[in-house]
Amino acid sequence: MKLFSFISAAALSLLPLGQPLLLGSTTALATAAAVFSTQAAHAQSAADYVDAGIEKGKRGDFKGGIADFTRAIEINPQDALAYYNRGLAKSYLKNHQGAISDYSKAIEINPQDPYAYYNRGNVKRKSGDNQGAIADYNKAIQINPKYADAYTNRGISKELVRDLKGACADWKKASSLGDQDAAGWVRDQCQ
Repeated sequence: MKLFSFISAAALSLLPLGQPLLLGSTTALATAAAVFSTQAAHAQSAADYVDAGIEKGKRGDFKGGIADFTRAIEINPQDALAYYNRGLAKSYLKNHQGAISDYSKAIEINPQDPYAYYNRGNVKRKSGDNQGAIADYNKAIQINPKYADAYTNRGISKELVRDLKGACADWKKASSLGDQDAAGWVRDQCQ
């Protein structure tokens, strides 16, 4: 009822002064209703597009998910979750630069999201940028010191840059946080 009252008031404000209420009120009401309902639909649909994109991603339709995330971003350019999920979909399609760009935008909007740093680190590692990956894992760990996967993957990147001592330290920490893969690497490589 509040939205109708708001639209009605807005429509009445569009009437010229001295205009009889019944003459021209249909046009004014229709114009106001169209303007406000379109704005309300856009405000509500960015989240709907993100949800639809996530569902498409779960089914393996990453291109469809990217289209939905892009639509959400067009509606709400400050939607960090849309950028994050579009980055994730792009990474599944091996579009590393596109994924890094989207994760970077998600981080710009929400710099306290450890998952955006972690996933950007994963893409950087896959692209061969192990130092960049280590920096992103460092940030993810700084935000969430109990993020076992970040320790595990930072250890992998450290191993790739020939820092086995640092890798073992990270895998031991990840193991202490419950990561079974890291526990195996500690047994096999860190004695």
